[in-house]
Amino acid sequence: MFHFTVTSPYTLDQTVDRAAEAFQEESFGVLWNFDVKGKLDEKGVGLDEGFRVLEVCSPKVAKDALSATKEAGYFLPCKVVAYEEENEVKIGMPRPTVLMKQTGNKEAEKLAEDVEERMSRALEAAVKSE
Repeated sequence: MFHFTVTSPYTLDQTVDRAAEAFQEESFGVLWNFDVKGKLDEKGVGLDEGFRVLEVCSPKVAKDALSATKEAGYFLPCKVVAYEEENEVKIGMPRPTVLMKQTGNKEAEKLAEDVEERMSRALEAAVKSE
């Protein structure tokens, strides 16, 4: 699979907030939280269910990836999407290992393994029931 996606027992807003906290625990920050539904509604197009795009980054990892290959920049910052679908909330990301493999740079691929492990762990923590 090109993505890692989990189902959340929380609302969309709660899931996004919990994910932001969990990313911080893994030394990542949310640079941008874009409300796609809100923007489409504002433009008169509308979207039936909530959809958010988060851009997540670890400055040190970004620097290391860009030092390994500038092509890593095509995949930075990491995208995370949270959305409502059929009365469920899901949150996920494209797998960094799949993306960085496209660069053909072994150092970038190794960094992606660590990023994927930490971000997956954060997503799982975000949806864990209390």
